Amino acid sequence: MSTNYLHTMVRVKHLDASIAFYKLLGMRELRRSEVPAGKYTLVFVGFDDNAHGQAEIELTYNWGEDDGYEVGTGFGHFAVGVPDVAAACEQVRTGGGKVTREAGPVKHGTTVIAFVEDPDGYKVELIQR
Repeated sequence: MSTNYLHTMVRVKHLDASIAFYKLLGMRELRRSEVPAGKYTLVFVGFDDNAHGQAEIELTYNWGEDDGYEVGTGFGHFAVGVPDVAAACEQVRTGGGKVTREAGPVKHGTTVIAFVEDPDGYKVELIQR
């Protein structure tokens, strides 16, 4: 049996702002489903069409839930590999996003990382590859 990681789902309060944020990281909208009977919209973002098994992020907007959700204490962060962490931070900052930890080596190591935050407060770790 062949299995692979497909996606992580997060609930968002402003769908367009969330899509714009993930585009700053080089992702694109892969597909969208409007579900009027359930009063929600699903948008999958990622780096390609998932033909190579890349995981995606499912942004779920429940219509009328514009006050948002609490991120919670169990969720840590998404991680995205980028060629230049400092440049990615600048791209996020220029696009109006929030950088919460500037590019630099991980504590007690040499891997260059940074953290940014999406419009709903979800943290994304950028890892230099």
